[in-house]
Amino acid sequence: MPREVRERQMLDAAVEVFARRGYRAASMDEIAELAGASKPLVYLYLNSKEDLFGACVRREADALMASVRAAIEPDASADDRLWLGLRAFFAHTAEHPDGWSVLSCQARTNGEPFAPVVGELRQEMVDLVTRLIAATAAEGEGASGAEGAGGDGSAALARHEASGLAHALVGAAESLAGWANTRTGAVPSAKETAATLMNVAWVGLENLRAGRRWTHATRP
Repeated sequence: MPREVRERQMLDAAVEVFARRGYRAASMDEIAELAGASKPLVYLYLNSKEDLFGACVRREADALMASVRAAIEPDASADDRLWLGLRAFFAHTAEHPDGWSVLSCQARTNGEPFAPVVGELRQEMVDLVTRLIAATAAEGEGASGAEGAGGDGSAALARHEASGLAHALVGAAESLAGWANTRTGAVPSAKETAATLMNVAWVGLENLRAGRRWTHATRP
């Protein structure tokens, strides 16, 4: 059997066991048995339990980001690009619940050297969403004039504000994916989960595009 095929089988088995048992309780014996390989062969290919887990984290992170990027159509409107990205994110996490568990729970709770990989994935997501939000605001400014709908530049969106909104949106998406993947009752589809977040995000972005912002002028 080609080495890459055997390694993929080992990683598939490891992701399943790590998701079910957790990193510390996972057994290399169980992983080897599930992969249909000997434990010495697993060690030969992937060195150690730590290296094996790190390989799982990197593979799942790369696969998730690739799915999101592939789904976004460059020529689509800003709202369609955001929608396609969210739908792909929720579809991938629903189709790969063990991989999402490894990324969202196990890698974060076990600290170094795994958390930085998840941090890099999250930053990639934030950077992508920041660009989409900035493009959304730019489309709004183009439609209503460079100074914004209110004529005073109120529709303009600063870079730090777009980044802050992106962090909030990515955090909400992560939380929703965890909620959707752990439900014991009716499980919403990826499209339904994406629509839930899109309804919140896009209504807010539409207001920003139109220059309508919340203010606390009437509040103490």
